[in-house]
Amino acid sequence: MKYEIVHLNRFDYDTQVDQSMNTIRLMPKTDECQRLLAYHTEITPHSLTAQHTDLWGNLVETFYIAETHTHLEVKTTSTVSIQRSPFVDQLTYSGAMQSIFNSQLFRAQYLPFLSQTNYTYVTMEQVQLVWSEIGNIPNPVQFAKSLMEYLYNQFTYDPTTTDVNTVAKDAIELKSGVCQDIAHVMIGVLRAQGIPARYLSGYLYVGEDSALVGDAASHAWIEFMAPGIGWIGLDPTNNVEALENHIRVGVGRDYADVSPVQGVYRGGNQNLDVSVSVTLLES
Repeated sequence: MKYEIVHLNRFDYDTQVDQSMNTIRLMPKTDECQRLLAYHTEITPHSLTAQHTDLWGNLVETFYIAETHTHLEVKTTSTVSIQRSPFVDQLTYSGAMQSIFNSQLFRAQYLPFLSQTNYTYVTMEQVQLVWSEIGNIPNPVQFAKSLMEYLYNQFTYDPTTTDVNTVAKDAIELKSGVCQDIAHVMIGVLRAQGIPARYLSGYLYVGEDSALVGDAASHAWIEFMAPGIGWIGLDPTNNVEALENHIRVGVGRDYADVSPVQGVYRGGNQNLDVSVSVTLLES
């Protein structure tokens, strides 16, 4: 599958702004299943970006605007090719995988993705309620799949009930929110189960006559580590494995590590409008 992604962030300020310093994480990744073919950033007022790679392997662009302005636009255009086949349902969980999963070396290696953050923390009472609903499943692959289905059935996708600051322990009580909230809840429960899990930010191609949701802006899903296999992507918002419709951009412990746009400036309040377009070029 080949896609073109156009992502536009427009900031409108109440008063004139100057000394604006910003970082963006909007460049899709290149990995074993996904290839970035082209990428371009346009910033208005005009500014050049400097690039570096962060701790989690994400490409970060920074830029500075010294002139006064009342509007800021950050537009990125990407072309991406993806070839990813269904995988998780074909896994056979072996005794050797269980031995790896229980080893101290495995836990030490993935400690950052086993430790709860402010975004992913869920209480033990909340975790126990989930356990009581989906049962005791020692197989981490099957547990992750069952948890995804459980959250898909429990949550109502509603952008009006939460915001970017909502944390997992509140979202799980609301049983409502957006992909960011559902991903944080799933990560929190997986980590409480001892399964390394990380947050994925990117884009979702919905296409025509699709039941998938979450394409209005950046999309979020999770990856969990299957012992001896590697990271496997699951999308609890849609109850599907993350495959060719999921375009990977950022990876981290939670949303804070992969926020698409961050910045500081001197001036008045701001209003942000985001638009994302994902177009299929070749199937």
